[in-house]
Amino acid sequence: MIKVFSPKLSYRDKLSVFRALTKNEISGTSNKVQEFEERLASSFNRKYSVVCSNGSVALDIAFQLMNLKKDDEVILPSFTIISCLSAIVRTGATPVFCDVDSKTWNMQIQDVKNVYTNNTKAVLMVHTYGLTADVKEIKKFCKEKKLKIIEDTAEAHGQYFDNIQCGSIGDVSTLSFYANKHVTTGEGGAILTNNFEIYKKAKQMINLDFKNSKRFFHDNLYWNYRLGGLQSALGLSQLNNLNRVILSKIKQGKKYTYLFNKYNVDIDLPVTSTDHSFNHFWVYGIVLKDNVNRDDVAKKLSDAGIETRPFFYPLHLQPSAKIFKQKNKNLINSERLGTQGLYLPLGKHVRPWQQKKIVLQVKKIIQGN
Repeated sequence: MIKVFSPKLSYRDKLSVFRALTKNEISGTSNKVQEFEERLASSFNRKYSVVCSNGSVALDIAFQLMNLKKDDEVILPSFTIISCLSAIVRTGATPVFCDVDSKTWNMQIQDVKNVYTNNTKAVLMVHTYGLTADVKEIKKFCKEKKLKIIEDTAEAHGQYFDNIQCGSIGDVSTLSFYANKHVTTGEGGAILTNNFEIYKKAKQMINLDFKNSKRFFHDNLYWNYRLGGLQSALGLSQLNNLNRVILSKIKQGKKYTYLFNKYNVDIDLPVTSTDHSFNHFWVYGIVLKDNVNRDDVAKKLSDAGIETRPFFYPLHLQPSAKIFKQKNKNLINSERLGTQGLYLPLGKHVRPWQQKKIVLQVKKIIQGN
């Protein structure tokens, strides 16, 4: 089976973890954790970074820090991971779903404006599948309307919109270090900010509200969301490989696009670039025509030894989101992507000859439908 992803750990990655082990740098209070946080903050040109147990936790903490109230509305793309919805709902605020662009699969300024109301207090800016949201226009609009920006950079580590680095945009920005990310610690996440008060509170929220001044006295009921020293040691090593990973994925993504075009496969392909950024191909996604059954294609590819994954299913159609009144239910791009989108094996474990095999198998299955 050709896997959708397979994390590759280098000798240096393993050596970094081994060295942490030999020095007993294993817990969440390890010096490796602080070193990882400082390195992350520096790499994003941020003042502060707080690492935590996973990307979903990072989103949870980010929203808890925004002081949102009941009846406050937060705009987010419907085409994204369920963690985004969960983080908003747990604050008591109301999620408001917007559509995404049919070509880039990311939220654009008009999508945000379509659902904005006087109750809107924040925008969750999500960068999806290797490209970016409409950064400049959304940021400008949020500044005009005095809206907070929470930026989900889980799939855009190392990405830029023009000269603006993703992860440096939000009042709070979040990262994920899950095993399929450009930088992995197995499980892990991070919160980035330039605000000291946000940083200080985030530190308390991931650590049971422990304080250096008075141990075992807790003013708040917070969580233990710490990241460990071993994971931080791996993350530090992984950061050294970020550019190589991105360049490798761009090369593979372009290879897929070349092959699909060469063999005239009748599908919609991801854009290689926009006016503002090059696709980093966090995943290589394809969108099947409306007359093709996506799940049937996935099953046949699996039978042929090729693993795939469906695209995100739109949040506004999730059973868990039925209680929220959606102002604009006509989110046609999100719905089409959610039913017709599929992403293919990508990463160093996938060889060029396997890419060709995958492309030809997709063509064979589609033509047989």
